[in-house]
Amino acid sequence: MKIAKEFSKHALYYDSYNTIQKKVARKLIADMKSKPKNILDLGCGKGAVCNEISWKIDNFVGVDFAEAMLSSHPKSDAITCKRGNFDDTQLFEELKNEKFDYIISASALQWSVDIDKVLNSLSNFNLPISLAIFTCNTFKTLHKIANVQPLLLCSDDIKKIADRYFKVKYELVSYTLEFNSKHELFQYIKKSGVSGSRKILSYKQTRKLINEYPHNVLEFEVLFIHSV
Repeated sequence: MKIAKEFSKHALYYDSYNTIQKKVARKLIADMKSKPKNILDLGCGKGAVCNEISWKIDNFVGVDFAEAMLSSHPKSDAITCKRGNFDDTQLFEELKNEKFDYIISASALQWSVDIDKVLNSLSNFNLPISLAIFTCNTFKTLHKIANVQPLLLCSDDIKKIADRYFKVKYELVSYTLEFNSKHELFQYIKKSGVSGSRKILSYKQTRKLINEYPHNVLEFEVLFIHSV
């Protein structure tokens, strides 16, 4: 899978460029009303969620499709990593025999090719969830100037899907990240993983956008979803 290869390719730089993802993971964990002992983390990356858990856990399984990310994820007797793709229903068949009491995903599910199918699969576990999903208003100004459609779903669309399978509450949070230069800004887009490594502009279009983009700031919007 192309996206998995790109995430693995940039894994070396990921810790330097995932400022927003760390903030998202921190908020997601802080807002949880319980301290589960047996956790499934979908799209675990290099451990942003795991690193925010301050309580004792019995079993934490982190799943990611990028091998290089998993190699840097924390591991212990209570923490294991599994290579897998949450768009593959076989993954959930393999996980159904594991003991979990909570499902978490931070900054990952926006890249599902069919988030309806993923949430349906998660609902079959009959467990509480805490999810953080980037929305279409991420890079809003950049998309407007480039005259391209966002790659991500909008918050209302995500809510409609989640409401089919879960009883949850929502919080929509905006973030901004300022850079010293436009070059630094576009390097962030390339290496942070926020873009999903999906290229929607040609080299010529990208150069034009760099020249015309009026800010050294990127916008992000994240929908936080918690079971009630």
